[in-house]
Amino acid sequence: MPFQILDRPLPGVVVLRPDAFADERGVFVEAFRADRFAEMGLPAAFVQENQSRSRKGVIRGLHFQWEPPMGKLMRVTRGRAFLVGVDIRKNSETLGRWFGLEVSEEDRVQVWAPAGFARGFAALEDGTDVQYKCTGTYDARHESGIRWDDARIGIRWPVKEPILSEKDRTAQSFDDWLRRPESKRFTV
Repeated sequence: MPFQILDRPLPGVVVLRPDAFADERGVFVEAFRADRFAEMGLPAAFVQENQSRSRKGVIRGLHFQWEPPMGKLMRVTRGRAFLVGVDIRKNSETLGRWFGLEVSEEDRVQVWAPAGFARGFAALEDGTDVQYKCTGTYDARHESGIRWDDARIGIRWPVKEPILSEKDRTAQSFDDWLRRPESKRFTV
């Protein structure tokens, strides 16, 4: 199998690694293949792919979108990052629980988090590139975020003094999100 499932830390979240084929020329990695993903029960149709480059200490997130629902397959293609997913599905047994994992370009690890999870990351090196495939196209009218340092969630970020966008610095609390009518859109 060209993909190895390493962990399923929360319902719906999958940590996986594609095989790498190395020789004297370098390395080849098949990072995505629709038929293999479908065999593993993962989405095989992604409609948008994004990439960000960040300085060491940048935290981006916690972001999510409810219309169209957006799941993300995240990987680091340069540098190192701490990838995070938080369950924000109101009727989930793991509501408010988070998962975080340090990932690098060398380890080739990918993290899938479906719609109903807020996602983010912290860049652990200058010039860190995070690439993510999305199951929905971006729509600013139907997206939001939760504060990166929300005490109720309690993420243990490996960054002490993060560099944040204004949007992330002023994001709503987890409890504020749960009071919004849109939060009912995410179910298990």
